[in-house]
Amino acid sequence: MHLELHTGDRDAAATFYARLFGWRAERIESLTGSYLSLDVGSAVGGGIVECGTPGALWLPYVGVADVRRATETARALGAAVMLDPREGPAGWRSVVSVPDGGEVALWQAKSAR
Repeated sequence: MHLELHTGDRDAAATFYARLFGWRAERIESLTGSYLSLDVGSAVGGGIVECGTPGALWLPYVGVADVRRATETARALGAAVMLDPREGPAGWRSVVSVPDGGEVALWQAKSAR
């Protein structure tokens, strides 16, 4: 799986996700400009593209050990909480909106609690 974020502020988005999840970004230069490749884990690839989109676009689900704690950390880092943590049949989720970084769902499987 590959997750790609299209945003108007690539550097701000990369900084936020590095602080929240520890994701490392690597700048890759190409003939058409630069791209930030993200190290988001061994099973998933990712990247950030800076473009003229009116709003950042993506909604991946990212597994966390504690959805409430991760939601509060995101809020402290400047994210707006679009959906407070709530329980579903298989786990808990919340959705946060990151300034110039899109929306991301935080996911805690029931087996992780």
